[in-house]
Amino acid sequence: MSSKTCSKDEGPSTIEEASGLGKHERHNQPGLQHAMEVKPVVHHLPAQTDSEETPLEPYRAAGKLTGKTAIITGGDSGIGASVASLYAMEGASALTITYVDRESKDAEEVKSRIENQSKCRVNLVPVDIGIPENCKKVVDDHVNNFGKLDILVNNASEQHLCEKFDEIPVEQIERTFRTNIFGMMFTAKYALKHMRKGCVIINTTSVTAFKGKPDLVDYSATKGAIVSFTRALALQLASKGIRVNGVAPGPIITPLIPASFKPEQMEVFGKETPMGRPGQPSEVAPSYVFLASSDSSYITGQIIHVNGGTPV
Repeated sequence: MSSKTCSKDEGPSTIEEASGLGKHERHNQPGLQHAMEVKPVVHHLPAQTDSEETPLEPYRAAGKLTGKTAIITGGDSGIGASVASLYAMEGASALTITYVDRESKDAEEVKSRIENQSKCRVNLVPVDIGIPENCKKVVDDHVNNFGKLDILVNNASEQHLCEKFDEIPVEQIERTFRTNIFGMMFTAKYALKHMRKGCVIINTTSVTAFKGKPDLVDYSATKGAIVSFTRALALQLASKGIRVNGVAPGPIITPLIPASFKPEQMEVFGKETPMGRPGQPSEVAPSYVFLASSDSSYITGQIIHVNGGTPV
């Protein structure tokens, strides 16, 4: 199959159908995509139509990343999986995807789909990126396997609800910071030894960094740190021709959501946005394509807000 098109996987056929989570059964952390009743949309987008229901149509690639290689942390599901799929469709030659052991089935499905639909090679690395030496191993494995590193997508993340901050376990705070920001900094540190002019780093932050969320205080704090990290690193690397940007998703349907929120919260998830619905991973991933390609050649230190219309 051509890397410029992608057949429709069995699943939702309209954006309305894809957004109907209902009282979803609560999953264990970190959440598994294959266990979700309504699967997130990976490589289809809402059609531009005035019909009552909005059909999903295939993402249209244009070879924007031909020959590029990328590391995508947390690329087994959700936004990371969609980014991996779109990168492959855009002509990327090789991807390294990190995940944790429990997510191996999701990771294998992503690898299989990409390699069946494109010429892109995929290397899967099960690893805890909160540990510095693991991040070095991911980078070293990627360069040893594929010879170069053009794009680093720091996407892996975790969140845990806590309604009373005075009761939050200290271990939870440390764990959230290790995954969400320490791992991002560790991976960038080792990746930069192999990056040169024209390379890019893209960090996943969140709308919570800008508006906060009362039951996700530690998570929101890590996402705020990511914004500052992105801006500061971009300033340091601008003279070297390495661009650093971020994406701040709003409420997006990923396995992390049913693993975090109560079933009754799922019924209203994303409906508070001006667009009145949650987003899909496939609606976020094109921003990562844009930031990784020469289309964004004059952009660094910036955050793209994909949040359903929430003013920032």
